Amino acid sequence: MSAVPSVAFLGYGATQTRLVDHLCDQGADVSHHTGPIRDFGDVDLVVSFGYRHILKPEVLATARRPVLNLHISYLPYNRGAHPNFWSWIEGTPAGVSIHEIDAGIDTGAVVDQQRLLVAPEGLSFRETHAMLIEAVEALFVARCADILAGRYRARPQSGEGTFHRMADLPDWMDDWDMPITEAIARHHG
Repeated sequence: MSAVPSVAFLGYGATQTRLVDHLCDQGADVSHHTGPIRDFGDVDLVVSFGYRHILKPEVLATARRPVLNLHISYLPYNRGAHPNFWSWIEGTPAGVSIHEIDAGIDTGAVVDQQRLLVAPEGLSFRETHAMLIEAVEALFVARCADILAGRYRARPQSGEGTFHRMADLPDWMDDWDMPITEAIARHHG
């Protein structure tokens, strides 16, 4: 890695996450991308957070080291779409993970993760989503120096976990301000 690490940040921009500015504050040369990527070129590190495109194996192979993804679920639970919704509806662990991207969807080795331990009473999905975003950003900030330097050890995910597609979201779920307890009762009612 060069003296000034170059980072390709995929997905959310500086107005949506504090991580772009944080990486710059750490001395990284950050480029931001929202569109499809075909080659990572000479970039030292690639971080995906809120990126809406699937990175194909041939694109991942152009990266100097494993591409990292920030996911608002406690992997291996709630891989794929709407992890915050499904953790409450299915009673699976809620949390956040930083993981390496592989050929699967949210199946790569975990760099670090943290559980979110809150009760759903009095909370909406929008509120817990904000908590998860804050938690994954805090986890990345705490690990940023080690991540930039490549000083971390990723571990394979253990257990079967769960996975959901965008189409799995029930038709009645169209209000992220809905109280979580109301959605749980409706789903299981």
